[in-house]
Amino acid sequence: MAQVSIVKERKPEGSESVNRPGLSLTPFFTGNLFGLSPFSMMRRFTEDMDRVFGRSGYSSMDIWQPAIEVEEQPGQLKVTAEVPGLKKEDIKVSVTNDVLTIEGERRQEKEEKRKGYYHSERSYGKFSRTVVLPDGANADQATAQLNNGTMEIIVPIPERKEERKEIPVK
Repeated sequence: MAQVSIVKERKPEGSESVNRPGLSLTPFFTGNLFGLSPFSMMRRFTEDMDRVFGRSGYSSMDIWQPAIEVEEQPGQLKVTAEVPGLKKEDIKVSVTNDVLTIEGERRQEKEEKRKGYYHSERSYGKFSRTVVLPDGANADQATAQLNNGTMEIIVPIPERKEERKEIPVK
C-alpha cells in the first residue's frame, strides 16, 4: 500500500481569477471566412474547439476522468478515486481554500506485433477532480493511500448532531 502526500496550499487574498491552460481569448476563424468551404470551416472550428479545451486529438485518453465517490462517515469524509494503472508518482493530492484536488497524468502505451505488421501507439492525458470539503474539515490531518488502482483519501470532519424535531399534523 503506497502513501501519497497531501499538500495544503493557500491562495493569496483577492486572487479569485481562474487560470485555465490553453484558454485563448482570441476570436475563432481569423482571416477570410467567406473564402472557406463549409467543410473547411467545420474542420477549423473543430480544431479551434480542441485547442481551447486542451484536447490534442480524439483519443478517449484526452477526456478520461477517474470515477470518484464521496462518502460522509462519522467523524470523517472518505473520498475514493478509481485510478487504475497509475502509481503514486503520477498523482498529486492537495487542499486549497477547503477544496480537495486530485490531479495527475495517465500514460498508456500499446504495441502490437504480428507477422509483417507492427503498430505502436502512445497516449497521454492529464486529469483533475475536485471536492469541496465541509466546514470544519481538518485538512492538516488528511491521509491518502493508493492500493491496487484505488486511491482512498480520509479527511477528519466534525461530527454533526442530527436534531430531529417532530411536527404535529393538524
